[in-house]
Amino acid sequence: MIVDSKLSPEVLTRYFRLNDNLPSIYESINRDLLIDRAIRKYRGLRLIRQDPWECLISYMLSTASSIPTIQKRICLLSRSFGQEIEPGYFSFPDPETLANVDPSELDKCKLGFRTQNIIAAAEEVASGELDLDVLFRLEYRYARERLMRLRGIGEKVADCVLLFAFDKMEAFPVDTHIRQIIQHYHIDDSYFETCKNMSCMGDWGRDYFGHYCGYAQEYLYYQKRMEGFVSLY
Repeated sequence: MIVDSKLSPEVLTRYFRLNDNLPSIYESINRDLLIDRAIRKYRGLRLIRQDPWECLISYMLSTASSIPTIQKRICLLSRSFGQEIEPGYFSFPDPETLANVDPSELDKCKLGFRTQNIIAAAEEVASGELDLDVLFRLEYRYARERLMRLRGIGEKVADCVLLFAFDKMEAFPVDTHIRQIIQHYHIDDSYFETCKNMSCMGDWGRDYFGHYCGYAQEYLYYQKRMEGFVSLY
C-alpha cells in the first residue's frame, strides 16, 4: 500500500490499527458460517482508532440520523468552530470551545435536540469532570458506565465510542443491522428464549465471539450493509 501523506507512518499505523494481528483475531472470532463468510469476503477490513473527543461528539451527533446528515453536521461544526488547517479544511473544535459557545450559534449547525447534549459533554470534558484519558485505563464495563452518565449517550453510542476510540475490543455495538442479523441467524439459540433486547444482544456478542467481538461486529455489520441477508448454503 502506498500512501501520499504528510503524516508519519506511526500516525497512520495507529489510526488504521495496522499493528492488529488480523490472523489471530480471525481465529478467535470465527465461530460460524456467517462470520466465516464475512472474513473470507472482506479479509483485511480493520477497525480504526479515532481521537477520543472527536469520536465521542461524532457519535453523539449520529443518533436517529442518516450518514449524510451526520457528515453534514460534523462539517458545519468544524467550519463554524474549528481552526482552518489548510484551505477548505478545518480542525474539529476542542471541548473548551464548544463548552463556551452560545447555544443559538450551535443551533446553526442543525444539531436539533443534540445541542444541549453536546454543550453538556463539552463542559464535563473541559472542566476535567470527565477525563477521557482515564477511560483507557478503566475496564470496559466501568468505562461504559461512565460514558452513559453523559446526557444523550445510550448503550449503542457508548459501545461505538469505546470500540473506535478507546481500544475496548470487547464492545459489541448493537444497532438495527446487528439486531436483524442476530434475530435472523441466531433467534433459535436458547440464549434468546428469555432475552431479546439490545442489551442482552450485546452480552451475547461478548459471550459468543469473545474478547475481539468488536471486530466480529464490524465484519457482520459491513456484510449486512453491503449485501443484506446472505445465504450460507
